[in-house]
Amino acid sequence: MNAVTRKVTDRVIDTIEWIAAIFVGLVALNIFFSVFLRKFFSVSIPDAYDFGSLMLGVLIFWGIAATSYRGTHITVDLVWSAAGPRLKRWIDVFATLVLLLVVVVQTYTLFDKVKGTYLDRVQTFDLHLPVWPFYALAWLGDVAAVVLIGVRTWRLIVSPEAIADHPEQRVIE
Repeated sequence: MNAVTRKVTDRVIDTIEWIAAIFVGLVALNIFFSVFLRKFFSVSIPDAYDFGSLMLGVLIFWGIAATSYRGTHITVDLVWSAAGPRLKRWIDVFATLVLLLVVVVQTYTLFDKVKGTYLDRVQTFDLHLPVWPFYALAWLGDVAAVVLIGVRTWRLIVSPEAIADHPEQRVIE
């Protein structure tokens, strides 16, 4: 992978991680303001619960994208830790390919949910706003996960050092 392609790919990866981080902040702000206004002013934000749960769903799918690329999700490494370097690499490739397959199927089924929500005209309770844009945003996070897992798989096969270059990948054993 040449330097320009790698730089562009790394920028896309960083952008996807920032989107996940922004949704963490939005969910936290929604909860904070909802509790604050209810506790001190006896006022509730219309659809705060709906927005909170919908944004949490979006956050989960964008978070899947970020953690899947970095490999920072929860793993069980009993066999991996006993293996040699060459076998470890192939275990990583196999596990990432299985993850890619699962997330591709999930992305396909989630699109069906987005379409169904749009066609059924599902709305929020108080403001009667359409729900499908949140579902679509979650679906885009799933698409981002497919892209990043594909990039991870490619890098594991072709140039595993491209993944190991990130400082957050180094784990003290």
